Parts: sequence; C-alpha cells; structure tokens
Amino acid sequence: MELYLGTGGFSYPYWKGIFYPPGLKPRDYLWHYARHFNAVEVNASFYHVPAAKTFAGMLERSDGRVRFAVKVHRSVTHARDATDELYARLFEATRPLAEAGVLGPFVAQFPYAFHRTPANRRYLLEVARRFEGRRLAVELRHASWAREPVWDAFRELGLVWVSADYPPLSGLPQSGLVVTAPVAYLRLMGRNAAKWWDHQEREERYDYLYAPEELRPYARGLAAHAGELQEAWVIFHNTPRGQALANLGGFKDLLAEQGLVAPIEPPRPG
Repeated sequence: MELYLGTGGFSYPYWKGIFYPPGLKPRDYLWHYARHFNAVEVNASFYHVPAAKTFAGMLERSDGRVRFAVKVHRSVTHARDATDELYARLFEATRPLAEAGVLGPFVAQFPYAFHRTPANRRYLLEVARRFEGRRLAVELRHASWAREPVWDAFRELGLVWVSADYPPLSGLPQSGLVVTAPVAYLRLMGRNAAKWWDHQEREERYDYLYAPEELRPYARGLAAHAGELQEAWVIFHNTPRGQALANLGGFKDLLAEQGLVAPIEPPRPG
C-alpha cells in the first residue's frame, strides 16, 4: 500500500514563518512543500479549471515528488450544470499529470444540501459515467448517504468513498474509515463544531488541532485494510494556523505504531 499524505492546497500566505521560510517566493512554495509531503489536493480547480500549462508548471516545480488529487469543478457538484466542454477541459488540463504518473483521484465534494434522493442518485450515476476510466473519489456531506447500500453501489461502480472527518453535528456523516475501492481517501476537516455552520470566513470552520486519540482510529483502520489497498490518501484541511502541519507529523507517528511507513518529513516543533 502506497501512502500519500499532505494538505488541501499548498499556497498559504499565513504559513509564512510557520512553514515557508521568510523571503521564499510564492512560486517556490510547491518546491518547498514537496521536500516535506508527497501529496496535495488541488483546490483551485473547484473554482476555475486551470490550463494544462498550469499543471505542467506544478509538475516541474515539485520535481515529480508529489501526487496531485484534483478537486472537481463546482459546476459538477454544486450548480450541477457542467457542460461537455467543462469535462473536456478538466481532463485535458490534467493530462500532464496523468502522463507523468502523478495524477491521483479526482475529488468530487458534494454539498450538505445534496441529499440521497432518487434524482440525486441518478445524477451521481451520470457523474460516475463521465469519469469512467479515471479514478473518482466522492465526498457526500449529508448523512443520508452513509449506509451500506450506498457503499455496496460504490464498490460495484469502482468509486472511492471519501471518508471525511467532521465535527459531531447532526446531519453530517460520522462513518469513520470506509473502503470501497483499492484506494482509500481520508479528508480530515477538523472538529470545530462552533464554527462549522456559524462563521464569517470559510477558513474558520477548519481552525482545529486534532488530538492523537482522535486520529489513532484512522491509523488503525488503514493498517487493517493494508492488504486490500493499493493506495491510501490522507489529506488534512485544518490549515488556517498551520495545525495540519503538526497533525501530519503526529499521524506519521501513529502510522508507525501500526507498522506503516509514511514517506513524508513534516517539520517538527523546535
């Protein structure tokens, strides 16, 4: 099982002095990031599909050390009015990554309002058809989806269930690690219950530092499934004040407790 660990995005101005050295140019952030982590989830593609040359530049600056999961554009998951042209642009844009062998799963994050209804089930099948021949990880934020019949359907379709860690709030899935494909995908969002729904800035909801005991079940789960997995992705989104950096180091240690070696070198305090 290959382990890929990193964060949702890498270009954080508020990481200056915490992770990025003073004076480091923003264009060199990915170069520095690649010295510590081997995966990143590209979030910019949710808002605008970059050109192929943008992904080619990311590939060059990372020296091939990083695997890229690419978030699917919001017209697919939120507006649900994506055109044939949008899908074509997304697949063409990521071609440099695919050709270099560093393209991870596409990540489709559906909103909380996307409940499990007959119409939404049909729409999800259509999205899965669009990504046929490519790896697609799907995050479904409403608890109505987190049940065995859905997971069985994912297994039949070859879809990756995104095991997302949320605050313990009504309506949000609390399913832990679920494996539906040879790829496991963890998105660790933080458990800031006070700010999840009530916040002024989107980043506030992710302002959270995990305790080791909150993460240990995931390390144990990955170890338990290691024999059936080809890849496991662990992506931390609790980035506002650099908490993800500390949690990645701690998670590497938790994996080591289970006999799993994570090929990353997170910065350590002191």
